[in-house]
Amino acid sequence: MKMKLFAAAVGALAAGGAYAQSSVTLYGVVDAGIEYQNNQPGGSHSVTRLTSGNLSSSRWGLRGVEDLGGGLKGLFVLESGFTIDDGKSAQSNRLFGRQAYVGLQSNWGALTLGRHQTPFYDFGLQFDPMIISTNYSIIGQDAGFTSRADNSAKYVGTFSGLTASALYSFGSNTGAGSFGEVPGSPKIGREYSAGLTYAAGPFAVGGIYDETNLGLAATGALMDAKIRRASLAGSYAFGPAKVYAGYRWAKALGGATLPGNLGANNLSNLYWVGLGYQLTPAFSLTGAAYYQDFKGTKADPWSFVARADYALSKRTDAYLTVGYTKNKDGSNLGLTAGGTGAIQGSGFGTVSGSENQFGAVVGIRHKF
Repeated sequence: MKMKLFAAAVGALAAGGAYAQSSVTLYGVVDAGIEYQNNQPGGSHSVTRLTSGNLSSSRWGLRGVEDLGGGLKGLFVLESGFTIDDGKSAQSNRLFGRQAYVGLQSNWGALTLGRHQTPFYDFGLQFDPMIISTNYSIIGQDAGFTSRADNSAKYVGTFSGLTASALYSFGSNTGAGSFGEVPGSPKIGREYSAGLTYAAGPFAVGGIYDETNLGLAATGALMDAKIRRASLAGSYAFGPAKVYAGYRWAKALGGATLPGNLGANNLSNLYWVGLGYQLTPAFSLTGAAYYQDFKGTKADPWSFVARADYALSKRTDAYLTVGYTKNKDGSNLGLTAGGTGAIQGSGFGTVSGSENQFGAVVGIRHKF
């Protein structure tokens, strides 16, 4: 009798689970390497160090989905970033600083609420040859390609190769300096973004626009400070090779400053090209060049990156990345996406003076 009751209970639970068709997945990436860089700030010394998250930022997360019937699904993502070299939380010490959202998905797309990576971030993941590596990628030139937004609603829908995305934030960075959701001041911290990409076979092309208000409610400073960005990019794959090209326009207004710290209300044009080549199923090479032209100045830096990656298994790979920044007329672009203040997250200010910088990192990455 007890065995029959136990079997019935198990059957009921299994039937309930099959009806709900819900699942929760634990996933993550652990990435660490040993890096050398010359011309460090404050004396032009070189440094050798252990670094976390070189190809991919180290993270762990939970992803859940439930079938609600009629093609409608409930979903959530909680994703936490950390630095493996010291075990600390990343993204200004947030518990789920990379992403934290809940929403609904149907054949018409997904609408979610919470903290998101912006459509501009998604755009960079698709069209940056270095796939938005934490260091040694396009985000050294412009941290906007790795931006996230608090207090936001995001929509993503794909229809026969065409993907549309849009985001609106009531306060895009309330946990790390800027403020939003201020009574009587709806512009402070506001961000909105929209983009379209189209992919067919080996070809992909896309465009994106973003506007972010950087005003500080606590001090009343730069209430109308904002940065507008727009980008066009494409890629084409042929055989084992894939080429990339892109352009990003950016304009600071209302007293805001672009990464590069060359004065308020400046404008820049950023161009990039890249090539990826799959030598064998396990071994790939990637290279990219980035050039930024700041209007009204000759302080226009270059950055060059090359990478070799070898897959030891489906989950583990080893890599070597080298990079070089070429500065002139006062530009101060380094390879590390660190920086401080208004240029936090960019590579500007991570080199001594306006010297050039060389760097290399060898590391290992595991995905689970």
